[in-house]
Amino acid sequence: MKQFNILYKILKTLAKAMDLEEFDENTVSAEALKISQPMWVSLFSMLIDNGYVEGAKVMNGITGSRNIYISRLRITLKGLEYLEENSLMKKASDIAHGLADFIP
Repeated sequence: MKQFNILYKILKTLAKAMDLEEFDENTVSAEALKISQPMWVSLFSMLIDNGYVEGAKVMNGITGSRNIYISRLRITLKGLEYLEENSLMKKASDIAHGLADFIP
């Protein structure tokens, strides 16, 4: 599913940014990820609501629109755990597919 790949890419980018003095928030913008602004808002809302990122919050406009405000965006421990779990699951899946090729 495309959305899970984008979520993973955002978290992976934020994990790599831990080594940086300053993080360019444009690297996780809708334009950089090549998705629509409404999709970006929805995905970031999920990351915020589930505690995978800090330094961002969802604000509801008067017209019912939602916006994400970012200030010192960073990945949380829960976000790092998500990356680790999904990395291990992918490796296990790859191994299982490889073994299936050898088993008649």
